[in-house]
Amino acid sequence: MKLSASFAALLALVPIAAAQQSVWGQCGGIGWTGPTTCASGSTCTVSNPYYSQCLPSTGGSSTGGGGSPTSTSSAPGSTSTAKLNSVAKAAGKLYLGSATDNPELTDQPYVAILSDNEQFGQITPGNSMKWDATEPEQGVFTFTQGDVIADLAKTNGQLLRGHNCVWYNQLPSWVSSGNFNVSELTSIVENHCNAWDVINEAFNDDGTWRSDVFYDTLGEAFVPAALNAARTADPSTKLYINDYNIEGPGAKATALTNLVQSLQSSNVPIDGIGVQGHLIVGSIPDMKTQLAAFASLGVEVAITELDIRMTLPSTDALLQQQKTNYQTVIEACQSVAGCIGITVWDYTDKYSWVPSTFSGQGAACPWDENLVQKPAFDGIVAGLS
Repeated sequence: MKLSASFAALLALVPIAAAQQSVWGQCGGIGWTGPTTCASGSTCTVSNPYYSQCLPSTGGSSTGGGGSPTSTSSAPGSTSTAKLNSVAKAAGKLYLGSATDNPELTDQPYVAILSDNEQFGQITPGNSMKWDATEPEQGVFTFTQGDVIADLAKTNGQLLRGHNCVWYNQLPSWVSSGNFNVSELTSIVENHCNAWDVINEAFNDDGTWRSDVFYDTLGEAFVPAALNAARTADPSTKLYINDYNIEGPGAKATALTNLVQSLQSSNVPIDGIGVQGHLIVGSIPDMKTQLAAFASLGVEVAITELDIRMTLPSTDALLQQQKTNYQTVIEACQSVAGCIGITVWDYTDKYSWVPSTFSGQGAACPWDENLVQKPAFDGIVAGLS
């Protein structure tokens, strides 16, 4: 017989072990059986029903993992108790989701939040379905890591967004340096592409085609080759073209619009446009206009990789501006019927790609590195309300 959630929560209050938890360690949450008292100088702080953590104290005494400890952060957190996917679906969207990656799945408190399908209705694997992971040798396919995330989504009753099929980056050397002729590379693309974000980042910011092994060998023909192959492999899967810096009007967005129209006129299958949304605090383009323009093409539109970074260190003012920016982005999608859903590019700063890519920048996600909801969380809720 399963314990009820409320009874399990009560169990989390019982001191199972006399030992004290060290600073930054877990100290409570549903199902937690470890120490619930923090070492001197730290306070057990509730992040969510599944996870409490010993954070450095600014005053006051320690409390158990299920209590109501004093927050130790000077920055304001979120105040909403809503669940993002539930709010998104109530607003008429198909999902609100998160990216994830296999190394993160050993982090049980992280997985507990990710697996809550009221919080996240969709999962995108960050790396385990890219070409170097799925076909490291020609004709030798391995989906072991991708299947882990696919199985997680299935278990949780969540949608899965495959990412990605044809991209200039993260290619095994046998593809990027194979010196294939047109017919050989066409066959390779057709053999590899079997769904999802089929074309990823095909254009430069000025609207010209990106130079890579696919365009340099096949010209524009690599796009219909991949899309047709994906449709043949799985007729029920939605086929998207995904790119960044297309959030507002500009040369790149125009080039993508022209490509979609060309594909449609040639009866090449194309179901949607993925707008990545790697944005900067205080610098948000006119997304509503651009999302509406894409949707007017008769395809689905989704915000596929949303994060909004800031120059570190974060401050209360930056966090409040980030909240406003998240609300603006979500309102743009909410206002366009053809914008079907939003995916944050991992929900927590703990696993964000931003600091390793943009020097001195970070804090881009709606949860902080301690799995605590930030003001940005409230911005998302407000944008869907």
